[in-house]
Amino acid sequence: MQSTPSRRGFTAALLAAAVLAPMATSSTAAAHARSRAPQSGDDCPPGGLGPELTARLDAAIEGVRKQAAIPGVIAGVWLPGRGSYTRATGVSDTATSTPMATGLFMRIGSETKTFTVTALLELVDEGRIRLDDPICAHIHGVPCGDRITLRQLAEMRSGLFPYTADADFTHALLSDPGRSFTPWELLGYGFRHKNTFRPGETFQYSNTNLILLGLVVEKVSGLGLADFIHRRVLRPARLHRTWFPRGAEIPDPHAHGYTDQTLSGKVADTTHWNSSWAWAAGAMISDFQDLRRWAEIVATGTLLSPQTQAERLKVLPTGFPGTSYGLGIFETSGWIGHNGSTPGYESVTVYLPSQKATMVLLINTDISSGGQEPSTLLARAITEIVTPDNIYDNPVPPR
Repeated sequence: MQSTPSRRGFTAALLAAAVLAPMATSSTAAAHARSRAPQSGDDCPPGGLGPELTARLDAAIEGVRKQAAIPGVIAGVWLPGRGSYTRATGVSDTATSTPMATGLFMRIGSETKTFTVTALLELVDEGRIRLDDPICAHIHGVPCGDRITLRQLAEMRSGLFPYTADADFTHALLSDPGRSFTPWELLGYGFRHKNTFRPGETFQYSNTNLILLGLVVEKVSGLGLADFIHRRVLRPARLHRTWFPRGAEIPDPHAHGYTDQTLSGKVADTTHWNSSWAWAAGAMISDFQDLRRWAEIVATGTLLSPQTQAERLKVLPTGFPGTSYGLGIFETSGWIGHNGSTPGYESVTVYLPSQKATMVLLINTDISSGGQEPSTLLARAITEIVTPDNIYDNPVPPR
């Protein structure tokens, strides 16, 4: 699912040093999370899938990469009891032809939503908020805020207009991709429109929802969202190469990203575009191995109580066959997790509980191929080979 702006129309396919005195329950939860955090996965030995399956995966990935004109791909599948497969192919920089490598940082777009909602659910576990609180109990000025709950925001069922679908926002961003946006500026683009349906009535992917949830986390915790996620999510999950940038920065080494979401329609290098436009919905950066860990943590609820994780996994129909959406996660063909699309980058991070399998994909373009997201084409091709009974498909049509 995307946090991506697009001249073709924004859709939901789709991305301080204040000290918080932790409650006793949060300290206990953090210790519990550390003890339960998934280990390195020794039951997935490299190359364990065998030469025939490995060759089929190599051919499938390279075929999709060339067909979809993807500059570079990082792909990994871990199948306990069977083995694992990892591959980096293509280039990380088209100007220098530097090869893609598995250790590079990449922007992960809407996968950010899994971190923001995890932060929110930790506050639920502490009893500091409730999922069925109306948003007006925490943030004022939201249209129909007395009838929209935190749960509906996380489920994408609020009816709030997606700010990324506002034409003025599109022009503002694409005219100056280096500019900074505040959360309230983003909300202003959405709130100028009428709500699209009554709260809870249906599913509509909207980054407006996640901006509000990010503000709730900040207000209730007393910390900036980036700081709270770092302290309460990334640290206990032992994700040392995942980051919430303040603006356009991206750590080295990184892959360059390429998009055709420009005013002219020409392909541009988006590596240093300012990600503040997506904030709690799509700003974060990570790498291959951290996302492998995160896939299992999200799907199994390592950082949350069993009761709260059960609420998270109550997925509801999206209107797209075979796909449901829960609290900041989707389920499609048995795979649980999220994908991301932001100008120049796409990703997929999912976990298949029935096989305890993990799949991670990172690519350095978001340019559609045949009307489909290139990351979806890759995920489908890989799962057709390794999990033919659970073939991944994009939860929502692109753009």
